[in-house]
Amino acid sequence: MDLSIIIVNYKSQDKLRRCLDSLYQHPATGLNWELIVVDNHSGDDLAVLPSLHSNLQLIVSSRNLGMGGGNNLGIDQAQGKFILILNPDTLITTGAIEILFNYLIEHPQVALVGPKLLAPDGSLQLSCLHFPSFWMPILRRTFLGDYFKSQRDYFMMQDVDHQLLQEVDWLMGSCLMFRKKITLKSGEIFQPHFDQRYFMYFEDIDFARQIWTKGQKVIYNPQAVIIHDHQRQSARYPWYLAILLDVLAWHHISSWFKYFIKWGLKSK
Repeated sequence: MDLSIIIVNYKSQDKLRRCLDSLYQHPATGLNWELIVVDNHSGDDLAVLPSLHSNLQLIVSSRNLGMGGGNNLGIDQAQGKFILILNPDTLITTGAIEILFNYLIEHPQVALVGPKLLAPDGSLQLSCLHFPSFWMPILRRTFLGDYFKSQRDYFMMQDVDHQLLQEVDWLMGSCLMFRKKITLKSGEIFQPHFDQRYFMYFEDIDFARQIWTKGQKVIYNPQAVIIHDHQRQSARYPWYLAILLDVLAWHHISSWFKYFIKWGLKSK
C-alpha cells in the first residue's frame, strides 16, 4: 500500500462529505491508497460511509481522543508506507496528493511535507510558521501583539515568499504527509505519532519538532494546493471573555503550557 489517508471527524459530517467528494473527484492517480475515517465519538451518523466507498475504513472511537489521539488511531491501522493527514474542512485540488507524495519519494531526507493552503475565496492562509516563543500565544490573542508586531509577523513568516518551496519549522496540521516509518542515520526506526497530551492545539507544532529532533526535514511545498475552510474556533471570543466562556481557549492554554514544559522555553 502506497498511501493511507486519515481524516478525523468530530461533529463535521457536512464538511467531511464535501472533503470526501473532493478526494474522489481528484484521487491520487497511480497510487494504491486507502482512506481511514476516524469518528472521534462525535455522534455523527457515518455508518453508511464504508458502503459508499470500497476503500474506506471507518473507525469509531469510544471517546473523544482529541485531534492527535484520533489521528493516532488511524496511523496505527494504516497499511500505507506514507500517511496523509487531512482535516474534514479541506478540499483536494487536482494533483495535490501526487505532488506531495512524489516529493517525499524523491527526497529521502525529508520526513514531513505540507501544501499551500488557500481559503475558499482563494486568499493565502499562512500555514508554515516558526516555532513559537513562550509569549507568542498571548501576542496572537491580545492587543499586546500590536505592540510587538515584528515578533508576531516573524512567527507567522509574514516576510517569506509563500510561492517558494522551503524548509520550515512546522506546518499547520490541516494537511500533512509523512513517512510512516523513518530509518534514522543510527539505524533506528522512528514511527511518528502525535503526542496525546495535547487534546487540541500545539499537536502539529510538537509533531514537526519531533521530526526535526530526529534529524529529518520539514518542507512547505506550495506546488500542491489544498482549499481549507478554516475557522479559528479558539479565537471566537475576545481574549478577556474567552478565558471565562470558551472551553477551546482553555484547551489552547493547557496545550501551550504542556508544550513548553516538554520542550523548554527556547523556541528552537
